[in-house]
This record gives sequence, C-alpha cells and structure tokens, in this order.
Amino acid sequence: MLDKWTAPLTQPPLKKIASWLNHYGIKPDQVTITGFLIGMMAIPLLAFEHYLPALALILSNRIMDGLDGVLARLNTPSDAGGFLDITLDFIFYSGIVMGFALASPATNAVAACVLIFSFMGTGSSFLAYAIMAEKHQLSDPYFKHKSLYYLGGLAEGTETILLFVLFCLLPDYFPQLALGFSAICILTAALRVWSGYQSIDQAEREKCHGSAT
Repeated sequence: MLDKWTAPLTQPPLKKIASWLNHYGIKPDQVTITGFLIGMMAIPLLAFEHYLPALALILSNRIMDGLDGVLARLNTPSDAGGFLDITLDFIFYSGIVMGFALASPATNAVAACVLIFSFMGTGSSFLAYAIMAEKHQLSDPYFKHKSLYYLGGLAEGTETILLFVLFCLLPDYFPQLALGFSAICILTAALRVWSGYQSIDQAEREKCHGSAT
C-alpha cells in the first residue's frame, strides 16, 4: 500500500549508486546474489538473538534488492534477472521469519508458522496474477520499475520492511506483531484473488467479444 509513495523517494539515491556500480562493471545479478547472501547471514544472528546486527543485514539486503533493479535498467533488464530477484526475495522473507522462530521456539514458532502461511497467500497471488497479466497484456500504471506486474495490496514491500524493523527492535512482541501482520497479509491475498479474478475474467470476456465481432 505504501510502495507507490516510497518508490519515488528511494529511486534517486539508488540511481546514483547504480551509476557508480555500472561504471565499474558491476552486474545486477551480482548485486542480487550478494544481497541475498547478506540477508541469509541475518538468520543465525536472529537465532542467537543478536537483533541489531541482524537488522543491519536485513536493511542491507533490502537496499541491494532495490539497487539491482535500478542497475539493470541502466542497461537492458533481463527476464532471468527478474526471476532470480523475486525468487530470492521470497526465500529471504521466509528465512527472516524462521530466524525469529529459532530464537524462541516456545513463544514464536506458532506465530511464525501463521506468518509464513500468510506469505504463501500474498506470494502465490502475486506470482499467479503476474503470469496471467503477461498473457493478457495487462499493464501497471503505478509500478513501472517492477519486473513483474502484480496487484497491489495492504501488505507490500515497504510494510514488510517496517515489520522486520519492528521485529528486531521489539523482539519480545514478535508473536503479536506477526499475527497482526498475518491478518493483513491474508486480507491482501483475498483482495488480490478477488480483484485478480475479476480483472482476468474481464480481459477474457473482452477478447472473446472481440473475436466474435
């Protein structure tokens, strides 16, 4: 929900960094993989309850996640790079939640399971709609910088980053925060399924009507 407002703020500084990296021949996929590995290093830190160092790695991962796309657009973005980026993103998101479950299984495991379950809803609706949007050539007026077109919702990238920040700053409240965000994710998934179905169904009807005439 907040991505459409945060994107214009983050793009200018990312473009400056990307131009510098491009000058030295750094490739977008290199940034993607490096950012992913940095993000994965946060999991053992979370498991051993080193929350502030873990937060530094999480934020570094998110910066590099934005940077790789900007860097790609300085040249020619590739579908392979877009695939790599989004796949590693979903692994990263679930990995961070797992880290908190490992930190305190007795208090965090159930909430972590519910949150990952809700991530499956937002993730599957995200990807399934992207496939159909490409097939029916549905365009996105708001997120031109994304490799895949998807329906927005209440829980998007900005909200998830804010959630992870709160997790690290207020680890004792992980169950409450996780369950609250799970509810938002489930509602987001439901809205995406409903609106996505309506959008694709309308596109199919228009296509059939056009063929008939």
